Formats: sequence, structure tokens, C-alpha cells
Amino acid sequence: MRNRGSIMQRSAEKQRKTAETEITVMWNLDGSGVGQLDTGVGFFDHMLDQIARHGLMDLSVRARGDLHIDAHHTVEDVGIAMGQAFRQAIGDRAGIQRYGHAYVPLDEALARVVVDISNRPFLHWEVNFPSQKIGDFDAELFREWFYAFAINAGVSMHVDLLRGSNSHHIAECCFKALARALRAACAIDPQRGGATPSTKGTLSA
Repeated sequence: MRNRGSIMQRSAEKQRKTAETEITVMWNLDGSGVGQLDTGVGFFDHMLDQIARHGLMDLSVRARGDLHIDAHHTVEDVGIAMGQAFRQAIGDRAGIQRYGHAYVPLDEALARVVVDISNRPFLHWEVNFPSQKIGDFDAELFREWFYAFAINAGVSMHVDLLRGSNSHHIAECCFKALARALRAACAIDPQRGGATPSTKGTLSA
């Protein structure tokens, strides 16, 4: 987090470089919904853009990976880097709402995402895609991204598909619901007066 005058900017930049991928993530939790996504995987970029736009967060993700093999390493490592950037941006979690949930429909599909920014990472994933591919994208990789993000962000997350028959709609519902849930959980609670929302007195350890 950076302090500019009297305004605390909850933002972070994270870089990740391995033999398989090279990734840079810049995340401002208090943005206006600007997404700059360039992972080399078009449908994945479209999903990440939902987080920015519907979470009202400014998010930049640039990734170069071994897409000549497949998108697995790129998608998973983007999840890791985004989780680490989120964790750094949210800081000690003092004063936040902490919990958030959202139901999002898209035509026949309806998804629910519930989050707890608790520093106790967990993922419950109850989402089934009727098709293995969405265009050229392997639908099973979405669970890999959600898991990598949740574990590295320190977020307990439950993702449930309540109904849906179109794989594109299902994926988009999940990302939009995540965006809305994170937006709610990251919001500053004015009644807390900056106190940590935990009986332990801390969410940073």
C-alpha cells in the first residue's frame, strides 16, 4: 500500500518469472474498473476483465507463457501472481468489511461466490461445465485459476454454480460474482474506525 497525502492507495505490483511464464500484475483495489489484460489467451483476458469492471478495481495483467504447450502454466501462474498482488494490496486487512458475497445471473446461468478475506485460504468449487472447451480454452483451467488465486491471496472462497447450461455463461457468471464479492469484502467499514474485523485482533498472521 502507498500513502499519497492523506489517501491510502491500496495497490500493489507483483512480478513472477519462471522457466514457463513471465508475468506482471498491477492491482489497485480502489480504482474505477479499468482492465488492461494481455495474457495471450483471449477468453481468459475476457474473464479477468470482469474482475476489473465489476469489482471497480484497476487491474493490469501482462503474461508471456509457454502457450505452444497449452494454457495451463499461464493460467495457473497468473492466478498465483494476482493472488500475491491482492494480498499485498489489501495489507493488514484493518477496517475492511472482510466478508462478501454475490449472486450473478447471465441468461440461464446463475453463480454464487462467497469470500472471507481471512488469511485462511480455502477454495470450495462446485462448478461443472457442460463442455470441456470454450472456444480453444480448456474449461477445467478455471478451477486452477480460482485455486491459485484464493491460496495466494489468503482468501476463503466458495464458488457454486446454481444452474446453467452454456459454458461461456457459466464462466462469466463466476468471474462477475467473484468481482462483486471481492468489492464488498474489500470495502472499508466506516463503523469499525480502522479496527481489524476479528476477535483475534489480527488477520495478518
